[in-house]
Amino acid sequence: MIDEDGMARRYGSPRPVVGPGGAPARRAFGAPYESITFSTATRARTNLTITLAAQPVFELSTSTPVSRRLRRSIRRCGERALFERKTLELADLRRIDALTLQHGMELLRLGPGDCGIVPAFWRSLTENRESYALICAEAQHSPNPGSLLVEVVGGPEQAPLDVIDDIIGRFETGSRGLILHIAPDIDTALRLRGARVSCLAIDFAGVAHDGARDWQAAVDLIAAARQSCSQILLINLRPERALGAQAAGATHAVFATLEPRMV
Repeated sequence: MIDEDGMARRYGSPRPVVGPGGAPARRAFGAPYESITFSTATRARTNLTITLAAQPVFELSTSTPVSRRLRRSIRRCGERALFERKTLELADLRRIDALTLQHGMELLRLGPGDCGIVPAFWRSLTENRESYALICAEAQHSPNPGSLLVEVVGGPEQAPLDVIDDIIGRFETGSRGLILHIAPDIDTALRLRGARVSCLAIDFAGVAHDGARDWQAAVDLIAAARQSCSQILLINLRPERALGAQAAGATHAVFATLEPRMV
């Protein structure tokens, strides 16, 4: 199923929100966000509809938005169900990633000091490293470019650590970095301790974190992920769990209550 639902500090400092008297203000997490939809066709001539939604990413320690993340949903035209990624050929994945970057940069509208997160398939990087890096460099080309983080989905947690390190070493620059999107599994998170990963993303839509017992399991997952890297991005986190997630070791979050605004 495809619904790809980092902010390393080297990519820019958060913009503080100032309240009455100059004191930092806590922000609400329920702000709407923009989305855009476009179409493409696979090599097998299946027509697909791709929707990108620019979600605000909050730094948990300050409750301020520091980045925007593109959530990508892929569907067969005319259908509501998400499209199965496994049915796509490598050429299809590359084309979808290229179109995502093209349309996504227009949606993110990055300026100096801004940071955006775009999704990409793991195979796009591993089987076409130089080409995808070049596409990213071209997308960032402007007089005042912002920073770009690529959230890699579809298998990075299963790759050998030396392959992960090689990809990171070849791809990351001063204004570009990688986030590994992994399954919500403690063993998976701990396996990455030996890799040079700066940020892991975990989708909490698949993690029970309502009740006290469920939350303790979620805390253990966050703590395990934090052992592997210094920054943890939680996606679809319930807003009332923000402080608890920060205490457990998470650094950033996209909250589950946000709704899209079509543009």
